[in-house]
Amino acid sequence: MNAIWQSYFNGLLVAAGLIMAIGAQNAFVLAQSLRREHHLPVAALCILCDVLLVSVGVFGLAAVLANNPVLLDITRWGGAAFLLWYGLLALRRAARPQSLHSGGSAAPRSRRAVLLAALAVTLLNPHVYLDTVVLIGSLGAQQPEPGAYTLGAASASTLWFLTLALGGAWLAPWLARPLTWRLIDLGVAAMMFAIAAQLIVG
Repeated sequence: MNAIWQSYFNGLLVAAGLIMAIGAQNAFVLAQSLRREHHLPVAALCILCDVLLVSVGVFGLAAVLANNPVLLDITRWGGAAFLLWYGLLALRRAARPQSLHSGGSAAPRSRRAVLLAALAVTLLNPHVYLDTVVLIGSLGAQQPEPGAYTLGAASASTLWFLTLALGGAWLAPWLARPLTWRLIDLGVAAMMFAIAAQLIVG
């Protein structure tokens, strides 16, 4: 049971640390929430994309790594190095905090147009594949319970995007404050360093 919960919380923390960084996808979801324009379908689409990509990464890489101890070691140390690097980036952002802008007003769009725009923001960003398939996937493939890890990552995505979609109007003043993002980035850095330490000690 301990292995299940450890894997679950590792997935939750890694995914949360990556998803919560300021980016076009977060700004898009927040903007749709503020305008009340198909914001729930947009959040659901973002969650679905994350879950599918993470699942492909975790279970696809798990099958490969299970039969290749050398590749497993490379992935382990590479993942630890990436987490340390990402934690340092979060500390750097905390030193120079920004704010999350939701964008200006625009004419109402159809649900199809909004969902296509959300797909473009999500899937045309090359970092999404590095984050979900490669990084989250390779870390998940090394967990004692990859399924629990995937569920944790899915939980992080669900909580974050539903929070943005449902609480956008309430969150907007807070997300516009640099101090909020300084605290978020400090938390992200702590999560990344803690999980990197787990990988390093094996």
